[in-house]
Amino acid sequence: MFPDTEEGIDKAIAKGAKIIWLNTVLYKGHPIEKYKDKGLKIVGQSTEAVDLFDNKVYTNNLLRSKGLPVLESKMISLDNHKELSKIATYPNVLKPIRGRGSEGVRVVENQKQFVETAEELINSGRFGDTIYTEDFLPGEEITITVLPPGTYVVQGEIRIQKTYWCFPALRRFNHINNVMPYNGVVAVTENSEVLQASLQSSQEVVDILKQCEKAASIINGHAPIRIDCRANKEGKYFIFDVNLKPNMTGASRSHRKEQDSLSSIAARLVPWGYRDLIVNVLGTRWEYV
Repeated sequence: MFPDTEEGIDKAIAKGAKIIWLNTVLYKGHPIEKYKDKGLKIVGQSTEAVDLFDNKVYTNNLLRSKGLPVLESKMISLDNHKELSKIATYPNVLKPIRGRGSEGVRVVENQKQFVETAEELINSGRFGDTIYTEDFLPGEEITITVLPPGTYVVQGEIRIQKTYWCFPALRRFNHINNVMPYNGVVAVTENSEVLQASLQSSQEVVDILKQCEKAASIINGHAPIRIDCRANKEGKYFIFDVNLKPNMTGASRSHRKEQDSLSSIAARLVPWGYRDLIVNVLGTRWEYV
């Protein structure tokens, strides 16, 4: 483990590191950019991709323009939030444009809550001077880990995967005020489980898995990503959040049995244990040029 600073990267390279796993928050201008064309390999996304696709409005608009099932969204500021509250359908969801987990995500039930919550989020200064709104989806919430093309080892056999592919979907439950709590507060092992087999094979889930694979292809993901989806009242799933850096923790030590990540829970059906998952993710490394 090394700090994600120029000094930290230099120290890792001095100790012989040829592969850098970017298990950190990336942004344009991150110190790793100084090491392009230096013969390193990377596990993770490019800083340019993260800088671009962490903008949830941009990403959702792009995916929608490519025909994927993504809800329409509207930008909210202190200049227009009262007008938007009059035309919104309720319940409604207010979200930061750039956010981590469920931080700052609020479901509002009426116009008064819309106005008050928009003002609270914007005036806090934590999420910038603009947020966005979209319709609330009342159905089942699932999360899907998508992996890039590459060479993987499954049950001792090498599998060459030429296209993006998905782990089985996980069901999310125990929401708080209709929002999944941040995993730093409530461990995902307390509110997530593998979707039962009969639902995994349902047409609705099969369809959204294909759409998630397409989404990963559109953004040219270099490493595993996690996509959150939710169904409308008719049972059709929509993509509502693309996470370029999924949590990769695992219950690998006796005092961390509750610290499985969503991806490691889903990986068990491959079947991969936590060690298998990490080794196979390491296999997604790419040349940093």
